[in-house]
Amino acid sequence: MGGSSLSFALATWTEQFPDWIAGNNAAFAFFRGVPQLLVPDNAKVAVIKACHFDPQVNRSYTDMARHYGTAILPTRPRKPRDKAKVEACVGIVERWLLGRLRNRIFYSLAEINAAVAGCLADLNDRRVLRQFGMTRRQLFNEVDVPNLKPLQAEPWVHAEWRRCRVGLDYHIAIERHHYSVPHRFARREVEARFTASTVEIFLGGERIAVHMRGSGNGRHTTVPEHMPSSHRRYGEWTPAKIREEASRIGPMLSLLVEKVIEAKPHPEQGYRSCLGIIGLEKRFGAQRLEAAALRALEIQARNYPSVKSILEKGLDQVPGDCQDFRVWRGG
Repeated sequence: MGGSSLSFALATWTEQFPDWIAGNNAAFAFFRGVPQLLVPDNAKVAVIKACHFDPQVNRSYTDMARHYGTAILPTRPRKPRDKAKVEACVGIVERWLLGRLRNRIFYSLAEINAAVAGCLADLNDRRVLRQFGMTRRQLFNEVDVPNLKPLQAEPWVHAEWRRCRVGLDYHIAIERHHYSVPHRFARREVEARFTASTVEIFLGGERIAVHMRGSGNGRHTTVPEHMPSSHRRYGEWTPAKIREEASRIGPMLSLLVEKVIEAKPHPEQGYRSCLGIIGLEKRFGAQRLEAAALRALEIQARNYPSVKSILEKGLDQVPGDCQDFRVWRGG
């Protein structure tokens, strides 16, 4: 802390951005307030492009500062004197903490941070600064606390930004999960802001879609209102549900459905064929449909008429080389 040198330290697993934000949140909670200004050095996690006059700060880091009502002013490149107090304090904290803890073995991050907190209590609350005749904590309460901004009720939640291009099926992919946008934005370049629980999609600064965060399972989250009218009649028949229904019937049908969808330049074009194939279960049963799917895969017949023809001719029940049989493979 600038005025009193009240010091905070936190052990993290990595130096990546999520841990950087976690450290900032923990520091604000420790100080029970927010300073007027944050002065980081030019670490890549904080500053995308260092510049003497106009540094480019990580966008999510800027969002965090805006949430707390503070500002970020990185030091000049290769100018450690811009944060000389911090440089001096780092040396003190390293000796005060690492010197004491260097021979101890820890078995969890929480255990390390508990030990760090104990050392910080000695440094901040018991060690008297000779030039002031008081501890860092006392000086902090006198000098810094009156100038701190109040802490927000909720800590800032880390969010990542990513540029994406909307696919022909009006979905974008984030961490192996697909999220819909209104179909009129197909093939447009958008920005996605995602946290651990939500995904927001922006075009030109305007939010065009918001979803709950899904797991990275390759499935789709589709809002019916995002679908064109020609697709809405399929209701909840998204690619995820088509695959789920095919898997329920059997692995061969699941594989056939994948081949049908992959064969189309636009995934939506495979919907109707897949729905027709799955619908054959009502007429012929799951066991025969699974056998017909195997036969269709063997002869590379990837459409509804072919599978229907196999079932109607009973070829799914005939053992032997599939090449001995002629199946219509049109359309």
